[in-house]
Amino acid sequence: MTAVVVPLPIPAPGVGGTVDRPWYVRLVRGREADAPWVRPALLALLVGTGLLYIWGLGASGWANSFYAAAVQAGTESWKAFFFGSSDAGNSITVDKTPAALWVMGLSARIFGVNAWSILIPQALEGVATVGVLYLAIRRRFPAWAGLLGGAVLALTPVAALMFRFNNPDALLVLLLTVAAYAVLRAQESGATRWLVLAGAGVGFGFLAKMLQAFLVVPVLAAVYLVLAPVGFWRRVRQLLWSGLALLVAGGWWIAIVELWPESSRPYIGGSQHNSILELTLGYNGLGRLNGDETGSVGGGGPRGGGWGATGWDRMFNPEMGGQISWLLPAALILLVVGLWSTRRAPRTDPGRAAIVLWGGWLLGTALTFSYMAGIFHAYYTIALAPAIAALVAMGAALLWERRRVLRAAAVAALTVAVSAWWSYHLLDRTPDWHPWLRHAVLIGGVVGALGVFAVTLTAVRGLAPVAAGVSAVALLAGPAAYTWATATTAQRGSIPSAGPAGAGFGRGFPGGPGGPGGDGGPRGFPGVPPGQAPGQAPGRVPGGQAPGGQPGAGAQVFPGAPDGTGRTRGQRPGDGTAPQDGGGTARRPAGGAGGGGMGGLLNGSTPGKEVVAALKRDAGRYTWVAASVGSNSASGYQLATGEPVMPIGGFNGSDPSPTLDEFRKLVRNGRIHYFIGGGFGGMRSMGGSNTAQEIATWVERTFTATTVDGVTLYDLTAPEGNVPDESSPTA
Repeated sequence: MTAVVVPLPIPAPGVGGTVDRPWYVRLVRGREADAPWVRPALLALLVGTGLLYIWGLGASGWANSFYAAAVQAGTESWKAFFFGSSDAGNSITVDKTPAALWVMGLSARIFGVNAWSILIPQALEGVATVGVLYLAIRRRFPAWAGLLGGAVLALTPVAALMFRFNNPDALLVLLLTVAAYAVLRAQESGATRWLVLAGAGVGFGFLAKMLQAFLVVPVLAAVYLVLAPVGFWRRVRQLLWSGLALLVAGGWWIAIVELWPESSRPYIGGSQHNSILELTLGYNGLGRLNGDETGSVGGGGPRGGGWGATGWDRMFNPEMGGQISWLLPAALILLVVGLWSTRRAPRTDPGRAAIVLWGGWLLGTALTFSYMAGIFHAYYTIALAPAIAALVAMGAALLWERRRVLRAAAVAALTVAVSAWWSYHLLDRTPDWHPWLRHAVLIGGVVGALGVFAVTLTAVRGLAPVAAGVSAVALLAGPAAYTWATATTAQRGSIPSAGPAGAGFGRGFPGGPGGPGGDGGPRGFPGVPPGQAPGQAPGRVPGGQAPGGQPGAGAQVFPGAPDGTGRTRGQRPGDGTAPQDGGGTARRPAGGAGGGGMGGLLNGSTPGKEVVAALKRDAGRYTWVAASVGSNSASGYQLATGEPVMPIGGFNGSDPSPTLDEFRKLVRNGRIHYFIGGGFGGMRSMGGSNTAQEIATWVERTFTATTVDGVTLYDLTAPEGNVPDESSPTA
């Protein structure tokens, strides 16, 4: 295959009026050389993406109640807003930097705290990401390629999932896509301002999801350093300016938190020593790579442990495949096509720079995800979506330019055939869900591949666009169907998954057809039955209770958990209250282990009206109307009452916040009304703190339990009557 000249060179200033026109004119009318259909098609793409991501959004409710509670706290307290606190009492932060919470929090402050005000900003970030990706592709490739790339991104199942959810991944992907676009603009002209913008974009991406933002930094820097059209030392100086912009944009908040007195700020959730640097470099940093995550609930090991097997094929496995890998084989093939086609282009060729940038983004991020041994969830793969979409669009444009060349047509046909086969394979993992679709995709792919190859062998007029159209429909049908299933399904919990029920796992896998949990119930950890956390023995639920009610060896039994006597611990014999099972009849949201109304490690609590009324009674007299082990357990009560609920131990219940002495002091000072029993126990398998269990044990021994709506409550303002001597070892 000979070198391909990429169409649409960038006009010089003043040529054709493109650069000299005001920006708002260019925004409305587009390029003067564009065909009349281009701008309406782009607007249709953006509007369609918006409808797809916004329609029925309220069905997900609070979605991830862990982050929704932090947004609610930020509307009540500017300190909670700034630090990203889980509660307006500012006891502890979420285990991420708070930029994504800031966007949702501002929306909630303006429009009130509700599902729409929290989730709409996420959906709009998705629309913006599609638009920026279009602009990035359009710089050097035809408008239809930009539209194709935007459509591929919009119809990626995991993208639809995250842009309709309130995790920080949505903002991260938008900011990184903006950074990539800015680097491509800088590479074209050598302009420092674009490179500085790229650094700022990555820096703010760090404030969205910490070190994950830095995965693309090596390729962004390398593209400019090697391919920019200015002198070498000027490139070095410009990159230093860009690095400074990154440091300032991402470091100012870290510096403030580090310098702020610990006594007057919330505890840094996810750390064991109240340190944002520890959180950044440990739990959310190197720990994600090597699995050594102090305070985590599991995972680790050379092959991923409780977080799934690592290896080069991880992005294709039953858990990840349906989320992201539909066009991943095509992207890899077309990356090779792009590099080969531009091998003789000048060093500074912008088309090749774009191919190298998106290809480096894809390979670097995919390899990191494939081999990281720590906490890893399928929805992380949204970070691959812009790169896959860009490579598919740019590669398609290059092959289209050479469609009359036999070798190019053969490669195009091979790409279509391989992609159709892989889509068939992914759809076959949910064989009872629209079974006709996988056959239609395979047949359409074969017809499209034959048509693409036949273009070089026949002079039939109009065959090329028909073959290309059939191929595009066949290859987008699978991910589009999964995306539609995602958009029409309520998503809740800490580990959402795209696609129809069971799509996150293959046959025989938990949550998949033929495997445990295959009824579409809550999805848990990869390779771990629903209701069981990583690292636990089979049959042991969070908190250590084995089936049958008897705690196993080493189990942690919390107030409100069954103790094998037919009543809850702390419940007086003969008082007529029913045994508790972690939430009674409340519906358990999808996506979590742990149970019911009291919440668990992965799902928020769903309190009834009576317990909400009890917590709200005299709420103004207390800093926290209640305290509960674990952020998800606390989140549902906080969102239902609109009042601060202290999440003891943070997300995993394993952070030393507060200590037993600190908690007892707060109780003596009358700052906490209730302790909510039940739920799950704090995990110590990765060296986390045991203070949550110490607090729960002290509460159980010191205060009397009552049951409201199936939830065990301890009134911490009542006399401490159960333990006469606080100095005793068990006090």
